[in-house]
Amino acid sequence: MVVSVSCCFIALGCMNTPESSPFTGTWSLVTFEGRLDDGQIIYPLGQNASGRISYTSGGLVAVHLMKADRPKFTVSDKSKGTAEEIKAAFVGYEAYFGYYIHDETQKTVTHILDGALFPNWEGSQQKRYYEITNNQLTLRTDPTPYMGKTLVGVLVWERME
Repeated sequence: MVVSVSCCFIALGCMNTPESSPFTGTWSLVTFEGRLDDGQIIYPLGQNASGRISYTSGGLVAVHLMKADRPKFTVSDKSKGTAEEIKAAFVGYEAYFGYYIHDETQKTVTHILDGALFPNWEGSQQKRYYEITNNQLTLRTDPTPYMGKTLVGVLVWERME
C-alpha cells in the first residue's frame, strides 16, 4: 500500500522517496552468484538462472528468481506432485513482494517484505547494497546462513525499461 510506504518514510527519517529512485523500472537478471565465507563462489540457482525485479515509482518491489532446469512434475495438477517434485520446485525458485526504500548516502535499498515464497522472510527487511553503472544494477546481500556456511549474494541486473 502506498500509505504504508509514506508512513515508512516518516518512520525511517525520510530517506529518498521512490519517486526520486534510480531503481524505478524492470530489471532482468544477468548473474546470481553466492560468495561463501571460505572464498568459494557458487551459483545457488545455477549459472543460467533467470529472473526479474521490478520497482514502481509508488514504492513497490517484486522479485522472481528461478533455476533454469527445474524438473517438471509428472502430472498437471500441482497439488499431486511428489515430495521430490515439490522440493525441487521450491528450492529452485525465489519470490517475494513488498515495498522499498533507498538510502543514497549508505548506497542501500531495503526491501520490506509483505509476502515471500520462504515464509520466514515475511515481514522482514532485506537490505541490499547497490551500485548502478550504465544500465546495470548490482545488489549485494548481507551475509546470510547457507548450507552451514555464510553466503553473500551478488546479483547483477540489466534494465529492461
